[in-house]
Amino acid sequence: MSKKVALHNLGCKVNAYEVEAMQQLLEQAGYEIVPFQEGADVYLINTCTVTNIADRKSRQMLHKAKKMNPEAIVVATGCYAQTDTEKLKADTSVDLILGNNQKNRIVEALAEYEKEHAKKACVIEINKTKEYEELSIDHTAEHVRAYIKVQDGCNQFCTYCIIPYARGRVRSRKIQEILEEVKALAAKGYREVVLTGIHLSSYGIDFKEAEERQTLLSLIQAVHSVEGIERIRLGSLEPRIITREFMEGISGLSKVCPHFHLSLQSGCQKTLENMNRRYTAEEYAQKCSLIREYYPAPALTTDVIVGFPMESEADFEESFEFVKNIHFYETHIFKYSRRQGTKAAAMEGQITEAVKAARSEKMLELNRQRSLEYEESMIGKNLEILLEEEVELQGKAYYLGHSREYVKVAVEKTESLKVNNLLTVKITGFTEEHILGGELV
Repeated sequence: MSKKVALHNLGCKVNAYEVEAMQQLLEQAGYEIVPFQEGADVYLINTCTVTNIADRKSRQMLHKAKKMNPEAIVVATGCYAQTDTEKLKADTSVDLILGNNQKNRIVEALAEYEKEHAKKACVIEINKTKEYEELSIDHTAEHVRAYIKVQDGCNQFCTYCIIPYARGRVRSRKIQEILEEVKALAAKGYREVVLTGIHLSSYGIDFKEAEERQTLLSLIQAVHSVEGIERIRLGSLEPRIITREFMEGISGLSKVCPHFHLSLQSGCQKTLENMNRRYTAEEYAQKCSLIREYYPAPALTTDVIVGFPMESEADFEESFEFVKNIHFYETHIFKYSRRQGTKAAAMEGQITEAVKAARSEKMLELNRQRSLEYEESMIGKNLEILLEEEVELQGKAYYLGHSREYVKVAVEKTESLKVNNLLTVKITGFTEEHILGGELV
């Protein structure tokens, strides 16, 4: 009888990709994948450490797994497992700790653990590596869109961020290996791919000079040539990758979606410097203008941290006005979370939780206004929609999908429509909040 494995992911799209890749390795080895509930023989939790809350959730899921089956093997992997190994080694709920650089060895690691019948937490290779750790997928939980991990690690060392310590330095995946994965997904009917990584803009910087020069632009161009793929999206980008050369390169590729997540963190110059962000607020604004020069109505989205150490009320207002003037489609707001082991954790001028909450709410209200503003601008336009799922809205059956700008659009169900259809819809208004509706063109 095959052993049952339950997997649970915490954190980013890169983590989600890695869980799916590990699941496929386990399936190939004969394991049965089951829901994350009682009855599994192995529980694998891919942990996150981006905030203190993420650490706590990671520990809670590990403890939950052991409670569901005290006899099961509980595996901790991911960024929290990488950065707080000693604490997990002392945790009786954890049997196996797998380093971020060893996820592709999950099958062998389980076999090694069972062979030794370890009575205490077993650690498999926590130290960092200099090579890209190969993982791949040929299907995904989503039926129409696939996230492709093309890069790992980060060299930026922003003062608030623990991730470079959890993921190591930049390591890029060879274009040919990425193309093989994309072609396999296209052959199974996937029409949209999202290129993602820990620091996507750094793709290719680690390749040796003797190798063929590979950059994010050359990767996008290569993926664009894959037959069957109709859309290419990009994960979070750093502002400095937005050059005229880059924009000229991607704007000539019809499959690239006009949806850009450009990481900001603060619109205040002083705060950006305290964060060790490697651009100025003025540069950032110029990059947004450059994108709009090539795409007339792009969806610009971003991240903003409020309540960073030493952020005065005037600094926050400067950041708020900057965000207000850029007119983002969506702004993801985070209250600063103190991370042990980072420079920002030791900074003076830590902000109270009450002040962070007030600043967050003001930013959230601006986000609500700007999101509605952008969605209303789509009314009367023809948008290309990729249908993703069947849903019920206001008591009626619809197909729900996303436009190239990643705006949600619902189309009334008919016999001729099905998931994975790519069609043009004239937007007539809202079906529900943040869901547009329209008529087939």
